[in-house]
Amino acid sequence: MQQPAPFDLGALADDHLALARTSPHGRSAHLVVHDGVLRQSVIALTAGTSLDEHNAPPAASLQVLRGRVELTASGRAQEVAAGGLQMIPKERHGLTALEDSVVLLTAVND
Repeated sequence: MQQPAPFDLGALADDHLALARTSPHGRSAHLVVHDGVLRQSVIALTAGTSLDEHNAPPAASLQVLRGRVELTASGRAQEVAAGGLQMIPKERHGLTALEDSVVLLTAVND
């Protein structure tokens, strides 16, 4: 079986950040991988844009490709900068871009 071509995350990050900058909501997202329970999405957010608090999947991580974000849960905040990888807590959480940012969300859903 032939493997699909690899994704250029840098190019996807640049493209979606450009789209987020022109979006009235300040964000753009693209599902990159959907394989059974595994999902990986590129999410671009302009500075100050938030993803409101939402439920967590059974397992997830956030890799920051560009910029800086703040991950919040239970009154705690964790700043993650470009190059950082953070496990997402298994509780309600939110995300705010501290500057124009792009993240790769990896989630495993039931």
